[in-house]
Amino acid sequence: MDITGAILIGSGERTASETFDGVDPATGATLAPPISQAGLDDVAAACTLAEAAFPVFSELALEQRAAFLETIADRIAAIGDDLIVRAMAESGLPRARLEGERGRTIGQLKLFAGVVRQGDWLDVTIDPALPDRAPLPRPDLRRRNVALGPVAVFGASNFPLAFSVAGGDTASALAAGCPVVVKGHPAHPGTGELVARAVREAVTACGLPEGVFSYLPGTSNDLGGALVADPRIKAVGFTGSRGGGLALVRIAAGRDEPIPVYAEMSSINPVVLFPGAAKSRGAALGTAFVQSLTMGAGQFCTNPGLVIAVDGPGLDAFVEAAKAALSTSPAHLMLTPGIHTSFEQGVEALAAHASVETLARGLVGEGVNQAQGAFFSTTAEKFLADKALGHEVFGSSSILIRAKDMAEVAKLVRGLEGQLTATLLFDAEDEAAVAPLVPLLAARAGRILANGWPTGVEVSHAMVHGGPYPATSDSRTTSVGSLAIERFLRPVCYQGLPDALLPDALRSANPWQVARRVDGIVERG
Repeated sequence: MDITGAILIGSGERTASETFDGVDPATGATLAPPISQAGLDDVAAACTLAEAAFPVFSELALEQRAAFLETIADRIAAIGDDLIVRAMAESGLPRARLEGERGRTIGQLKLFAGVVRQGDWLDVTIDPALPDRAPLPRPDLRRRNVALGPVAVFGASNFPLAFSVAGGDTASALAAGCPVVVKGHPAHPGTGELVARAVREAVTACGLPEGVFSYLPGTSNDLGGALVADPRIKAVGFTGSRGGGLALVRIAAGRDEPIPVYAEMSSINPVVLFPGAAKSRGAALGTAFVQSLTMGAGQFCTNPGLVIAVDGPGLDAFVEAAKAALSTSPAHLMLTPGIHTSFEQGVEALAAHASVETLARGLVGEGVNQAQGAFFSTTAEKFLADKALGHEVFGSSSILIRAKDMAEVAKLVRGLEGQLTATLLFDAEDEAAVAPLVPLLAARAGRILANGWPTGVEVSHAMVHGGPYPATSDSRTTSVGSLAIERFLRPVCYQGLPDALLPDALRSANPWQVARRVDGIVERG
């Protein structure tokens, strides 16, 4: 499969006179071929096709839609090593990481295929008519979930496969029955095109309307803004910075018809280290902390950017082990020059802050765009006095907050912004102190971990990768796991319609054989 740098709109493609280049972050060298910049006319064309495809695609039989998702997975796998090689060149990520990410991308497409087949996401609910009920009869009421409409998806910089063109947002939107228009991330345009062509091949192979999928590469913020503003788009999936996510939220809210923006944006993922665990295994935890902090140059949305602990000898052991591990930790290549610059600025600001002590830095890198890990320390009082200390520095940077006692730890937790994750490191003797913090953290995070590290998100049915603002723009949702499909659905009730006019999922014979709640009792299909 060749990379041509084209804009892919439905089954058609075109090149533009205005282009940009992919860049190898390890060398700064540009990568061939030049990539066409999509424009406003391309946005309109893609959205027009998506709107036309919606009535057919949204009512597709469950087996057909599931088979479509599996065909996408197969077509991505069929690209072979060319996909990994190009992604390595554009991201600087190692082969093993990208092969794992490809597996995750394929796996989540197949997960959603299974979800679609099962049909529980339709939430079919039937309250049969009660014509003889007194004092008033009840009409026949039947409810199901339906797709919202065409969805705009923005590729993420830090996961060129699993959170990009055919990543979780696209997979869950297609599973819900929503056509997708992808704004490709400019950091990995060749990778994006390869995956986009695989999705488009699946659309054709399954005989679906061409507007089910389009791919718009480009570097302009105006391109993304126009996509969100287009009246045919009914929802948005985004993973990126707080500034970028909020800009899209404002555009969506300002439309004649406001639409939801599901934006994953900013999180420092606090880790609370309890005294018993610090005393019994502080050194081991300090070493493991650095491994989590520096993994992938810290370019994970669940990177542990904050450690909260009560001061004492056990904490000293944690700190000394973390300092020793970080001081010998090699620098890691960051995804783009822009991400590297932002990381350096964030670290420099912390290092210069009057209330912050630099505990350790990693080894200096020899090449360009290398991240030198950073570990800082401050007190609870100083942290609470300056909200800027709680802002995310995207990369391998973390701050230790020394608290006087558990009461001060609780005060710190109450003052935190919304988070994707919160981690508790404790021994059995700490459980009494852990218990009151669990509900506090549940109010501030989408996922609470016990004695683990937040870097790593399982794609499963129970997973929540979301959280209160500013972790996301909507705390009721997740961008990972089967629950993500619910972002792109809405309920519709059908009252008194003849059986022949009802959607298949609501007909009395239950031709789709889905689970249904009938008069309050769940009946399996």
